[in-house]
Amino acid sequence: MVIPWMGFSLSKLLSKVNPTSKAKFVAFESVYDPEQMKGQRYPVLNWPYKEGLRIDEAMHPLTTVVTGLYNKELPNQNGAPLRIFIPWKYGFKSAKSIVKIRFLEKEPVNSWGRSAPQEYGFYSNVNPLVDHPRWSQATERRIGEDGLLTKKRKTLMFNGYEAQVASMYTGMDLKKFY
Repeated sequence: MVIPWMGFSLSKLLSKVNPTSKAKFVAFESVYDPEQMKGQRYPVLNWPYKEGLRIDEAMHPLTTVVTGLYNKELPNQNGAPLRIFIPWKYGFKSAKSIVKIRFLEKEPVNSWGRSAPQEYGFYSNVNPLVDHPRWSQATERRIGEDGLLTKKRKTLMFNGYEAQVASMYTGMDLKKFY
């Protein structure tokens, strides 16, 4: 499913803060409000939700601070007031309902990495050559394309953004750093 996100490049926000050369990572923290967000009452994850990116990933022009979709203000269920969208990564990297952004020298521990490190790597780039431990990621079925009977298509490296982002991972073992 292709979502018509509205927003601006995260790099515009981060450059206004002028991070020092010590900043190697950007960490995001989501709102913690179990009264309003009933799912946070359950210990599925160690709440609040936390996610992170390398500084070069965060500064990439495709990394977006989402403020709306479908020409409307971002609704709560889609991550209001702000969410991050990184089109070449799996969806859980796109933190929702962000209330805190920090620069760090060391790789932050993210929520899914803490909960199931054998299944969710820090980088989480869309890579059809690295299977999730419980399912293949080599093919996909796009939401909105003729239902569940639609033939699966081959998953594209970096979700089809290989030309724009692959250089950030040159020399990395993408099976080790999944």
